[in-house]
Amino acid sequence: MLTYPHIDPVIIAFGPLKVRWYGLMYVLGFGATYLLVKYQLRRFRFPGLAERFDNLNLYLILGVIIGGRLGYVFFYQPAYFLAHPLEIFATWEGGMSFHGGCIGVILAGVLFCGYHRLSFWKAADLYVVTIPLGLGLGRIGNFINGELYGRVSDVPWAMVFPGAGLLSRHPSQIYEALLEGLLLFSILWAVKHKPWGESPSRFWPHGSMLALFLILYGLVRILAEWFREPDPYLGLLMFKLTMGQLLSTFMIAFGLVLWGLLAVKK
Repeated sequence: MLTYPHIDPVIIAFGPLKVRWYGLMYVLGFGATYLLVKYQLRRFRFPGLAERFDNLNLYLILGVIIGGRLGYVFFYQPAYFLAHPLEIFATWEGGMSFHGGCIGVILAGVLFCGYHRLSFWKAADLYVVTIPLGLGLGRIGNFINGELYGRVSDVPWAMVFPGAGLLSRHPSQIYEALLEGLLLFSILWAVKHKPWGESPSRFWPHGSMLALFLILYGLVRILAEWFREPDPYLGLLMFKLTMGQLLSTFMIAFGLVLWGLLAVKK
């Protein structure tokens, strides 16, 4: 069994103002996406986006935050927030849903690109290949906070997490950081400009990276959640799946439909 490192979640405090590792991970994730999309814009022409790049980023950040919070409210604890509606705005107390954030950022991108007559599919492909870096960093933030820990286990690398009892557990946050972050980024970044099919002239149609991301993220999230402790206020749901696994199933289905439509169109 390994010893949990007990890292202080607060990096530095200025009176009531506290800078936390988890918040820093969000900033680093947004920064990585910004730089990598900027890099792609320099290499590949996308008329109109370069001039509106910063404005689009603002829309996408708002989409992530608003969608992530509302996703948590409606997917995970609707009864609680119905009884305490003002706490919906208390984002500093935690509670964000990746699936809600995904919906929010897609809607924000669709609205922005539609209004400015930009190709949403092309923009989505530029951004989505960078998103796993932020996801991986976010999971490291979860690990530092000692939250979203794994199920009870006796594997040699299991840990006793603070606030999770005396039993050792899977460090599932690290599993997710490696799967949702490192592995997913490596795959998407490697294939983003590879040919589609056997013919070198048949390149991926715009939207393919988004479809591939939805499918692959859903698969690795379902896998990782077999090692993660279910949310105590939900437990296991239908077919003994967690809420994250159920939402990821719909995510995979949507990605497969989009993939099929793109293949037919191609």
